[in-house]
Amino acid sequence: MNWYVLVAALLASSVEFVEALTIVLAVGTVEGYRPALRGTLLAVLALAVLTAILGVGVLHYVPINVLRGIIGVLLLLFGVKWLRKAILRFSGKKALHDEAQAFDKEVGRLRQNQGNTFAAQATAFNGVFLEGLEVVVIVLTMGSAAQAYPSAILGSAIGLVLVLAAGLILRAPLSRVPENVMKFVVGIMLTSFGSFWAGESLGVVWPYQDASILLLIAGYLAASWLIVSSIKRRDVNRHEVA
Repeated sequence: MNWYVLVAALLASSVEFVEALTIVLAVGTVEGYRPALRGTLLAVLALAVLTAILGVGVLHYVPINVLRGIIGVLLLLFGVKWLRKAILRFSGKKALHDEAQAFDKEVGRLRQNQGNTFAAQATAFNGVFLEGLEVVVIVLTMGSAAQAYPSAILGSAIGLVLVLAAGLILRAPLSRVPENVMKFVVGIMLTSFGSFWAGESLGVVWPYQDASILLLIAGYLAASWLIVSSIKRRDVNRHEVA
């Protein structure tokens, strides 16, 4: 069991599942849960087919060293994007993500076309498919590069069960989930994994092998915190001068 991959897949997939759940709940609130569940089921089937095709292609036709290089770059792109947004949010340059607010916005948009069950179903499909696609990419890339598919799949499955259980019990957007913190952590973890595998594919010999990932995580965390502190300090000084 690869615990690094399991934890990273669990956190990353949980964030995506929370956002997909918000869209499905919004559709269910406005148009009822039949179109919401139909759209969700169609999205899950489409993702299953896509995962099977991509999984077979990745495993059988791409050499592991080339694969790690490609995956390293992909995870770096994912991680840097998440990390940039998290830094902006925690430094006050961007509003913190609010799942309840996102739910209200989606409900308002759906009510403008209330009675159109096809549009509602399409909304659920699009939301689940797009958020699920990110989960598929993360599971396939991390599972392939680390040769730890069971760990990646298990982490994602645990995230799905937790989010579904909370959604069924509450039937409300999971606004109390510390999603902003989770996105910060996931951004750091994906960037660290990406750096590790991209470096490995280029011939970098990491001093402590897989344990070097922990050093990369610590380094990116420290750098991110310094950037956040620097931005906040600069804004305070600017206000004092003004």
